[in-house]
Amino acid sequence: METSAKITKSLRKEDVDKHWWIVDAENMTLGRLATQVAFLLRGKHKPSFTPHIDCGDIVVVINADKIQVKGKRIEQKEYFSHSGYPGAAKFQAFGDLIKRNPEFIIEHAVKGMLPKNRLGREILKHLRIYAGAEHPHTAQKPEKYQLKYN
Repeated sequence: METSAKITKSLRKEDVDKHWWIVDAENMTLGRLATQVAFLLRGKHKPSFTPHIDCGDIVVVINADKIQVKGKRIEQKEYFSHSGYPGAAKFQAFGDLIKRNPEFIIEHAVKGMLPKNRLGREILKHLRIYAGAEHPHTAQKPEKYQLKYN
Protein backbone atom coordinates (compact mmCIF):
# COMPACT_ATOMS: atom_id res chain seq x y z
CA MET A 1 0.00 0.00 0.00
CA GLU A 2 1.42 3.36 -1.03
CA THR A 3 1.46 6.28 1.33
CA SER A 4 0.89 9.75 0.03
CA ALA A 5 3.48 11.48 2.20
CA LYS A 6 3.79 15.19 1.72
CA ILE A 7 7.31 16.18 0.88
CA THR A 8 8.62 19.65 1.58
CA LYS A 9 10.88 20.83 -1.20
CA SER A 10 14.00 22.65 -0.06
CA LEU A 11 15.50 25.02 -2.61
CA ARG A 12 19.24 25.02 -3.27
CA LYS A 13 21.09 28.28 -3.89
CA GLU A 14 22.00 27.03 -7.38
CA ASP A 15 18.30 26.68 -8.27
CA VAL A 16 17.27 30.21 -7.26
CA ASP A 17 15.75 32.31 -10.04
CA LYS A 18 16.28 36.03 -9.31
CA HIS A 19 13.79 38.51 -10.71
CA TRP A 20 14.23 42.30 -10.97
CA TRP A 21 11.51 44.56 -9.57
CA ILE A 22 11.22 48.34 -9.65
CA VAL A 23 9.29 50.07 -6.86
CA ASP A 24 8.25 53.72 -7.00
CA ALA A 25 8.40 55.26 -3.51
CA GLU A 26 6.64 58.49 -4.49
CA ASN A 27 3.90 59.40 -1.96
CA MET A 28 4.37 56.07 -0.15
CA THR A 29 4.45 55.72 3.63
CA LEU A 30 7.90 54.65 4.82
CA GLY A 31 6.92 51.63 6.91
CA ARG A 32 4.42 50.24 4.41
CA LEU A 33 6.96 50.52 1.61
CA ALA A 34 9.72 48.92 3.70
CA THR A 35 7.61 45.88 4.65
CA GLN A 36 6.78 45.08 1.04
CA VAL A 37 10.35 45.63 -0.16
CA ALA A 38 11.67 43.35 2.62
CA PHE A 39 9.05 40.76 1.62
CA LEU A 40 10.33 40.78 -1.98
CA LEU A 41 14.00 40.76 -0.95
CA ARG A 42 13.45 37.80 1.37
CA GLY A 43 11.53 35.83 -1.28
CA LYS A 44 8.45 35.11 0.81
CA HIS A 45 6.18 35.80 -2.18
CA LYS A 46 7.52 32.70 -3.96
CA PRO A 47 6.08 29.22 -3.45
CA SER A 48 9.66 27.89 -3.31
CA PHE A 49 10.61 30.02 -0.28
CA THR A 50 13.33 28.44 1.83
CA PRO A 51 14.18 30.24 5.08
CA HIS A 52 17.93 29.51 5.12
CA ILE A 53 18.59 30.36 1.44
CA ASP A 54 18.74 33.76 -0.27
CA CYS A 55 15.87 33.02 -2.65
CA GLY A 56 14.52 36.57 -2.90
CA ASP A 57 14.51 38.98 -5.81
CA ILE A 58 16.44 42.14 -6.60
CA VAL A 59 14.56 45.36 -5.87
CA VAL A 60 15.24 48.83 -7.29
CA VAL A 61 13.56 51.66 -5.36
CA ILE A 62 13.22 55.01 -7.15
CA ASN A 63 12.02 58.42 -5.92
CA ALA A 64 13.35 57.80 -2.41
CA ASP A 65 13.35 61.55 -1.77
CA LYS A 66 9.54 61.64 -2.11
CA ILE A 67 8.83 59.17 0.71
CA GLN A 68 6.30 60.26 3.31
CA VAL A 69 5.68 59.70 7.00
CA LYS A 70 2.50 60.38 8.93
CA GLY A 71 1.84 62.84 11.72
CA LYS A 72 4.64 64.75 13.42
CA ARG A 73 7.34 62.24 12.50
CA ILE A 74 9.04 64.71 10.17
CA GLU A 75 9.99 66.80 13.19
CA GLN A 76 10.15 64.10 15.88
CA LYS A 77 11.73 61.02 14.25
CA GLU A 78 15.48 60.78 14.87
CA TYR A 79 18.21 58.42 13.72
CA PHE A 80 20.89 57.51 16.26
CA SER A 81 24.51 56.57 15.62
CA HIS A 82 27.50 56.17 17.91
CA SER A 83 31.17 55.84 17.02
CA GLY A 84 32.07 53.99 20.21
CA TYR A 85 33.93 56.88 21.81
CA PRO A 86 32.52 58.48 24.96
CA GLY A 87 30.21 61.38 24.16
CA ALA A 88 30.16 60.59 20.44
CA ALA A 89 26.42 60.02 20.10
CA LYS A 90 24.90 61.61 17.00
CA PHE A 91 21.23 62.27 16.37
CA GLN A 92 19.91 63.16 12.92
CA ALA A 93 16.36 64.37 12.38
CA PHE A 94 14.23 62.79 9.66
CA GLY A 95 13.56 66.18 8.05
CA ASP A 96 17.28 66.91 7.67
CA LEU A 97 18.16 63.40 6.53
CA ILE A 98 15.48 63.27 3.82
CA LYS A 99 17.12 66.29 2.16
CA ARG A 100 20.71 65.10 2.58
CA ASN A 101 20.58 61.29 2.23
CA PRO A 102 17.10 59.88 1.41
CA GLU A 103 18.54 56.50 0.40
CA PHE A 104 19.68 55.85 3.99
CA ILE A 105 16.16 56.22 5.36
CA ILE A 106 14.70 53.43 3.22
CA GLU A 107 17.77 51.23 3.64
CA HIS A 108 17.61 51.64 7.43
CA ALA A 109 13.90 50.71 7.51
CA VAL A 110 14.31 47.65 5.27
CA LYS A 111 17.43 46.47 7.10
CA GLY A 112 15.49 46.39 10.35
CA MET A 113 12.98 43.99 8.78
CA LEU A 114 15.55 41.45 7.56
CA PRO A 115 17.24 38.69 9.57
CA LYS A 116 20.05 39.88 11.86
CA ASN A 117 22.70 37.46 10.59
CA ARG A 118 24.92 36.86 7.56
CA LEU A 119 21.90 35.90 5.44
CA GLY A 120 20.30 39.28 6.16
CA ARG A 121 23.49 41.09 5.18
CA GLU A 122 23.62 39.10 1.93
CA ILE A 123 19.95 39.84 1.16
CA LEU A 124 20.45 43.57 1.73
CA LYS A 125 23.00 43.64 -1.11
CA HIS A 126 20.10 43.06 -3.53
CA LEU A 127 18.48 46.38 -2.67
CA ARG A 128 19.22 49.37 -4.94
CA ILE A 129 17.86 52.78 -3.88
CA TYR A 130 17.91 56.00 -5.90
CA ALA A 131 16.71 59.47 -4.87
CA GLY A 132 15.40 60.42 -8.31
CA ALA A 133 13.37 58.67 -10.99
CA GLU A 134 16.44 57.60 -12.99
CA HIS A 135 18.33 54.35 -12.39
CA PRO A 136 21.11 52.54 -14.31
CA HIS A 137 19.43 49.10 -14.32
CA THR A 138 17.38 49.30 -17.53
CA ALA A 139 19.47 46.53 -19.10
CA GLN A 140 18.13 44.07 -16.51
CA LYS A 141 14.54 44.93 -17.59
CA PRO A 142 13.01 45.31 -14.12
CA GLU A 143 9.24 44.95 -13.94
CA LYS A 144 7.16 47.53 -12.10
CA TYR A 145 5.87 46.13 -8.81
CA GLN A 146 2.43 47.36 -7.80
CA LEU A 147 2.46 47.92 -4.05
CA LYS A 148 -0.47 46.35 -2.20
CA TYR A 149 -1.44 49.37 -0.10
CA ASN A 150 -0.38 52.92 0.62
